[in-house]
Amino acid sequence: MSRKVALVGIGKIARDQHIPSIAADDAWELAATVSRNASVEGVEHFSTIDELLAKRPDIEVISLSIPPQPRFDYARKALEAGRHVMLEKPPGQSLAECYTLERLAKQKGVTLFATWHSRYADGVPAAKSWLATRTLKRFQITWKEDVRRWHPGQEWIWEPGGLGVFDPGINALSIMTEILPYSVHLTDAVLEYPDNRDTPIAADLSFANPDAAPMNAVFDWRQEGPQTWDIDIETNDGAMKLSAGGAQVSIDGQMVVEGLDHEYANLYSRMTGLLETGQSDVDLAPMIHVCDACALGKRKTVAPFQF
Repeated sequence: MSRKVALVGIGKIARDQHIPSIAADDAWELAATVSRNASVEGVEHFSTIDELLAKRPDIEVISLSIPPQPRFDYARKALEAGRHVMLEKPPGQSLAECYTLERLAKQKGVTLFATWHSRYADGVPAAKSWLATRTLKRFQITWKEDVRRWHPGQEWIWEPGGLGVFDPGINALSIMTEILPYSVHLTDAVLEYPDNRDTPIAADLSFANPDAAPMNAVFDWRQEGPQTWDIDIETNDGAMKLSAGGAQVSIDGQMVVEGLDHEYANLYSRMTGLLETGQSDVDLAPMIHVCDACALGKRKTVAPFQF
């Protein structure tokens, strides 16, 4: 028997990823949507989360695919109503919000899943296993994409709480924190802010680690042409490269994993497992690094940005 899920927010990521992944999984049924200005043909639609919660008590899971700024109130209402909740990344606009939701989920005895979709890329498990027994010599993240292509006209990403270039950059940090066999911490950051925007368009981060290896992450939203989502790792026993956002893995120049785009399908499969065991998954490590970057980062003003 499939579980009923309501999808809140019917934007680009919902149509590109959430809806196809739900439709392809027999364990799930898209039973309702919530949006102020969009709907899905053949699916019951509500304009507000309050209306959904009042009229559809049979829907046990709420999947939130809305910008981080308003997400806390939606998640809080759903949890207080006894519904299980999936949070699109980043899980909130602040750590305090996320910790509050985690406590509320525990109090209500429901599942809360902070979904880091890039961790569920096909190559990530192999990369984690390979790196577990090796000593790090160098770790380099290069995450460069075109904001106009992936967030056309979306002003919320430039507003406080929208994270700017950390919206994609946090995907890389979610992979980093998943595959490393230990914790690392940020030591330095340079954040580039367009003169007319409140969030950064580029970032250069440095980290400290137990192996004392150079660790750096470069994020940039001004990349035109081919997009770059790579992690290059050198160890005492070979080199590994994750590319295509973690879907592909090569070791010493030989491709060992050539995956496809299964991230969101894997997220919903993970949510099924959490519900069956009555657990939550709220790892906030990637968000901590972003908050540290904002706390430690040196601000550099660059040219204004316009869509």
